[in-house]
Order: sequence, then C-alpha cells, then structure tokens
Amino acid sequence: MDFLINVVLPVSLAVIMLSLGVGLTLGDFARVFGRLRAFGVGAVAQVVLLPLAAYVVARAFGLAPEFAVGFMILSFCPGGVTSNMISKLANGDVALSVSLTAVISLLSIITVPLLTTWAVGHFMGEAAPEVSVTSLAIAMFLITTLPVAIGVTLRHVAPGFAAAIDRPLSLVATILFVLIVVAALAGNWGIFVENLATLGPALITLNLSLLVIGLLIASWLGLGWGERKTISIETGVQNATLGITLATLIAPGVEGFSTFALPSAVYGITMYLCALPFVAWYRSR
Repeated sequence: MDFLINVVLPVSLAVIMLSLGVGLTLGDFARVFGRLRAFGVGAVAQVVLLPLAAYVVARAFGLAPEFAVGFMILSFCPGGVTSNMISKLANGDVALSVSLTAVISLLSIITVPLLTTWAVGHFMGEAAPEVSVTSLAIAMFLITTLPVAIGVTLRHVAPGFAAAIDRPLSLVATILFVLIVVAALAGNWGIFVENLATLGPALITLNLSLLVIGLLIASWLGLGWGERKTISIETGVQNATLGITLATLIAPGVEGFSTFALPSAVYGITMYLCALPFVAWYRSR
C-alpha cells in the first residue's frame, strides 16, 4: 500500500496531467485574451463559487472535520481532462473548456496550497496536521504543472509524435484514474460504508448544484448556448485524482489512504452519475 500511495499515485497523476498537456497548444492559452468575458465567468465560477458552494454544503450536511476538509480539497481542484471530455460529449464549447482547464490548472499551483492550508486549519482546529504551503506548492508543481508544461512543449516541438501518443496516453490516464479511485475506496471501505448515507448525498447535492449554478450564471450573463454548457460542466466537474493525491500529501504519516481522500474517491463515481443526465439533455438541444 505504501508503494501504491508514495509512488504509483503521484506518478499516475503526473501521467494524467501529461495527457492533458499533450492535448493543449500555446493557442489554447492565448485564446483566453480573445474571449475574456466567457473565460472570466468560467474562472470565477471555478475558483470562487465552487469552494463557496462546497463550504455551504459541507456545513449544511454536518460533515465530520476530516470529510469537510476532503470536500473542500476537491472543490479547489480544476476540472482536468475529464471536464474537456464531458464538454465534448455534450457538444459544448470545447475550445473554451480546454482554455479554462489549461489556465486554471496552472494557477492551481498557487490557489490549491493556500486554500488547502486554510481548510485544514479551519475545520480541524487544534487537531489539524501541520501543512506546509511551500511543500504543497512544490508537490503541485512537480506532479501537475511540470507534466502539463512538458506535454504542451512536446505538442509544440513534435506535433506528430504528440498526436500519435495523445489517444493511448488518454486511455492510460483513464485506467489509472479508475484504479486510484478503487484503491482509495478499498483502503477506507469500512469508513466509506459507515458514512455513505451522509457523504454520498452531500457530494451529489454539490455536483448537481454546481452544474445548475454554472448554467444559470452563464445564461444570466447572456453567453452562447455552447458556452453555457461548457461553463456548467467546468463548474461541476473536478479532478478527483488530484483531490486524492492532495489528501495523501497533507496526511503523510497515515497508513493507507487517509479519510481526507474519501470525498474525492466517492466523487470519482458520483460525478459521472450526475453529469450524464446533463450531457444527454445538452446533446438533445
């Protein structure tokens, strides 16, 4: 289990982020400046509204401190490859989805360590483990930002090779994601079963609320239908693998996967259950 957590988990996340980077071009970052309104709405929804909604839901359901921290960690994570895939399935604005994922993923090296440190202290109080913002930022850089940068560079200097490995790498990333979620659930199976009645509804409520909130805000601000669908998905879909990895990083002395990781692991299943009806509806319109 230690090998799985200390080696396989971070390497898996790095592969997932590399697959994200290989699918990006420099134009995906530059495109932001030509679509500031739509990008700004999506960015605010992800970085501000999402954690606020998670905080309200965690308090409303009276989650235990460890679960509340895990809940908040999940809300700090960007969408990743999954949100791009779901946006494409929903016939959304894939270019906007990719741009949001690209920029927010890079910004997460700053936002995630700071917000995670706050959440641990806020919910855990005196029982909070010591969390180093610097250590988290370095870890975020090594397992998220650096692989994305390598992938983007590879796409730029060797586009043919990047295109050839894009699909196989995405398949490997998907398999690794499933394995990580299963391992995290299996490592906390007793706690998972004991708290599923509370944790499951809380995660589903958060997920559905965010999908609706993203859609309503984008509609209220007069964005196009494709942009509305994408912002809804980008607001409601997070990188569960990053959430599990962060939960492990802030509890290094715990044997196996910590309970901080359980919300992200359960979310790795519920997000598809919640997103699929929206995808079906979006595709029909």
